Amino acid sequence: MELSLARLRMLRELHRRGTITATANALHYTVSAVSQQLAQLERDVGTRLFERRGRRLQFTDLGVLLAEHAEEILAAVERATQALEEAGESVAAKLTAGVWASVASGLIPDALNTLARTHPGILVRTKELAPEATAAAVRDGALDLSFVLEYSNYPMTWDRDLKRTVIAVERLHAAVPADAVAMAGVTLADLAEHPWILAPARSHFGHAVRLAFQSAGLAPRIDHEVEEQATAMAMVASGLGVTLVSDLGLALRPPGVDILPLGDAPTRTVSLAYRTNTARRAALLLVVDAIRTAAAAKGLAVDPELPAPADEISPPAPSSSQAADSLELG
Repeated sequence: MELSLARLRMLRELHRRGTITATANALHYTVSAVSQQLAQLERDVGTRLFERRGRRLQFTDLGVLLAEHAEEILAAVERATQALEEAGESVAAKLTAGVWASVASGLIPDALNTLARTHPGILVRTKELAPEATAAAVRDGALDLSFVLEYSNYPMTWDRDLKRTVIAVERLHAAVPADAVAMAGVTLADLAEHPWILAPARSHFGHAVRLAFQSAGLAPRIDHEVEEQATAMAMVASGLGVTLVSDLGLALRPPGVDILPLGDAPTRTVSLAYRTNTARRAALLLVVDAIRTAAAAKGLAVDPELPAPADEISPPAPSSSQAADSLELG
């Protein structure tokens, strides 16, 4: 019997995620392709791995057994790949990183240009996601690494299976229409009467800013909710209100916007998250180092006097043997 690693990976993901649709999305295949490969896996092993019950698919006992062994087999392959990579004279790998606008424009270009010169075998692709979604994408295997955010007044809970390396600590600044505020520096109270342009409350950024207002006893008038700092500043330039912008976001400032120091704003920590058991660890650490170097060159290296990010750990996720065996097809 010869088992395909690609089919075992599909089996493992199906056992983890519960549906063929979720498995297909995670592995970037069509639902039809995953179904065909799982059917072929059954033919390869010569036994039934699933039982169909209407539109539901249920693992057989042998299917659960093979899925658990698939975890061990694929982990061993990752360890072997890592050992070979570390033993080689050069490092070569393809990695996918989760980004959002300000880090994509402020850190990624310098970091990747440096890698192209020093380690040309490392190829990094980027995928833009909401900051709130990047860590989960790393945990689920859709990304190799991602930028993640934490605010000094809004600590996050971290998964024990993810390693986190702090890249930078950003301050938040007030962005106001040119010549609209005749002060060298401001507080949230100084801007309380202005209309505001903020990220939605469901976002970490928007929630952290609203918490800062609450702590100051303020209830701002929020006229516009937009996701991106660049969009918010474009609206500021048109005189529609004021907003907050991070250090990296300053590079996106259009003409017609004044940037003022904000005395009582929270800080935010930018980190990179990645799995601790990744097979491409050597290449990944080189990418992390290049990004940290790019942040330091912009004066954003971690300042020990700033609040340290919380390292709270969430309870471990259930093991594969504890996962539900009843799966929904599609």
